[in-house]
Amino acid sequence: MTYVVQAVWTARDGEENAVADIIRIITPLSRQEPGNLGYQAHVSTDDPRRFMIYEQYVDAAAFEAHRASAHFQKYVVGDCLARLASREVVTYEPLDP
Repeated sequence: MTYVVQAVWTARDGEENAVADIIRIITPLSRQEPGNLGYQAHVSTDDPRRFMIYEQYVDAAAFEAHRASAHFQKYVVGDCLARLASREVVTYEPLDP
């Protein structure tokens, strides 16, 4: 079973470069996590402040481990969240297991 996460972040005005830099830092670190199957960040073609991160994990526990990781806590919780105007995280499980 693959546990999928779609995170959509919108940076505050003027913070888009800092948010992009943080995403560039956490992407390779997240890909190295034991339960991570895929981690790909995108920026909107219509709005450079809007980012979408598509993540795949072996299960929900692996996603929770990601959120508890030192790099997530340092870069996302400790820095990035204050730079965001909005943040939406939606999780998905397979329709047919």
